[in-house]
Amino acid sequence: MDPILGQIQLFAFGFEPSGWMICDGRSLPINQYMAVFSLLGTTYGGDGKTHFALPNLKGKEPVAGSVYCICMEGIFPSRQ
Repeated sequence: MDPILGQIQLFAFGFEPSGWMICDGRSLPINQYMAVFSLLGTTYGGDGKTHFALPNLKGKEPVAGSVYCICMEGIFPSRQ
C-alpha cells in the first residue's frame, strides 16, 4: 500500500526513509511543499505566507532508536 501524504509513522530505525521527513518541528518553504502545506497549514507553526512547520515529535518515541516521520511524497488523501 502506498503511503498517504501527511501520514505520520513510527519507524524502528533512526533515519528518514526516502519520501519522508523526521517530525522534528522543522520549518519548510511552502512553495516547495504546497501539497503538504494544504493539509497541515500552520497547525504546527510557520507564518502561512512563506513557511510552515512539521509536527515536533522528538522525544515522544516509545522505543529508543525509533523515529516518527511524516510522508512528504505519497497519495493525496481523499475526503470520500
